[in-house]
Amino acid sequence: MKTTHLKSLSLLIALGSFSFASAQQMSNPAKNWQNESYEKDSVYGTGSDMALETLKGRKSTTVIVAVIDGGVQINHPALKNHIWTNSKEIAGNKKDDDKNGYVDDVHGWDFIGGKDSDINHENLEVTRLYRDYSKKYANVLEDKVPKADTAEYHLWLKVKKAYETAKNDNLSQLNNFKSLIDTMNMVKTALGKKDFDQADMDSYNPTDSAMVRAKRRLVRNFKRFAPFMKGLTADSIVKLLKPAMDHYSNALAYNYNLDFNPRYLVGDNYQDATQRYYGNNDVIGPTDFHGTHVSGIISADRTGKPGAQEGIADNVQILVVRVVPDGDERDKDVANGIRYAVDNGAKIINMSFGKPYPYNKKTVDEAVKYAEAHDVLLVHAAGNDHNNNDSIADYPNCRYEGTNEHASNWIEVGASDVKGRPATFSNYGAKNVDLFAPGVKIYSTVPDTNYAYLNGTSMATPCVAGVAAIIREYFPKLTAKQVKEILMESVRKMTDKIHMPGHPTNEVTYSDLCVSGGLIDANKAVQLAMKMERGK
Repeated sequence: MKTTHLKSLSLLIALGSFSFASAQQMSNPAKNWQNESYEKDSVYGTGSDMALETLKGRKSTTVIVAVIDGGVQINHPALKNHIWTNSKEIAGNKKDDDKNGYVDDVHGWDFIGGKDSDINHENLEVTRLYRDYSKKYANVLEDKVPKADTAEYHLWLKVKKAYETAKNDNLSQLNNFKSLIDTMNMVKTALGKKDFDQADMDSYNPTDSAMVRAKRRLVRNFKRFAPFMKGLTADSIVKLLKPAMDHYSNALAYNYNLDFNPRYLVGDNYQDATQRYYGNNDVIGPTDFHGTHVSGIISADRTGKPGAQEGIADNVQILVVRVVPDGDERDKDVANGIRYAVDNGAKIINMSFGKPYPYNKKTVDEAVKYAEAHDVLLVHAAGNDHNNNDSIADYPNCRYEGTNEHASNWIEVGASDVKGRPATFSNYGAKNVDLFAPGVKIYSTVPDTNYAYLNGTSMATPCVAGVAAIIREYFPKLTAKQVKEILMESVRKMTDKIHMPGHPTNEVTYSDLCVSGGLIDANKAVQLAMKMERGK
């Protein structure tokens, strides 16, 4: 399964993890529950509606929030009025009017596009590392490795195991689904039907041992899939399986394919990490689904119409930076994306992506320091593998490589549900995850003027970015570091025992899962900001 947060856990069921699905993921709460509050609505949303009511009558200043992602549908009806426009650039004249090195960057920049096309599918970082290290170590015995290369050699062994395990798991899952479909076709032939349902299975009495096993397997799968669809038949099960099969097929064709490397499309010298000026101005790209959803959570129109999806912040412009394909982002692009956002006025950067291996962490660290020096807040998704980020690193992160220092302008976000419980998929970490925010069944914008519920720390992150934007809108003199302090100090403390993500028998408290010990609370954050303002 991909480690990039673009997989947003809404796809949990579609990707075949049926046994992992629960009522937490399946039930649909109110469309705007992430904006609601416990005090008024009895749900553990961000409380942004309540916060904006508290701020009613105060003047706000527009805040630019950069969404570094896979692209954004900038003409979505609920987003088009909230997309950043570069006033110094003349659209379509194929000139770099503002002399910033990026031609026609009217709404942002695409660092994974080239002269004639854009990257869609990509390798995972583990695949890229495996390919690179294999050239050096595939035929080398450990006792023949120079001391200077020992650490790198052991990393290669780790990468090799992870790559081969993941690739084989994907192949096994795909073959399992293909085998299930073959079994269905066998039973169709035996029944003389084009399709069949559970009743047909109940009345079917095979005598052949192979068909007995086939019936047993299908009965088991009818029970397995019944919660997901009424009137379940063999063909509807195949329909349910299709997204999962497409996922595993694509993973094998692109994510884990050592012979696939689309970087040539960009036309840069990838090995030159100092290179800044490459890409194109296509901020939508072929992978805009995720970024469009993220952007809507932050800033979709606040119409006040009952049932309409609304963004958390009320005066935000989304600056689009495309660096994340269907696969793992590359560190060079992430670093350049951060720098581009900073240089173009972003005060908050939303980063709903991640991976378990870095390629050039130093380059990203330097960009994070650049953002820190320019008073820009970075909000990053903790990950969706129910891992402890204190022991299993997720990248990028706030820790500067080779030091004990960390970025003061970084917020790491875990995901919670409508009842205030940590999402079963969410990563956590008493030291390396800062707080939790709504990330289960979040309704927001998706391409083609549509809306959808998605799950993931990818969704929790823009919830926090949106609340941070409210603070920066109404209290523009506060620094990024102060905004982080406010969000951390104003969390809703949760002291009840809860289940550790991925470990349903292990009871903990939120203090075991994150630094702040609680959930984002926009109204308390606003009150604390007011208090700080009065204290000056």
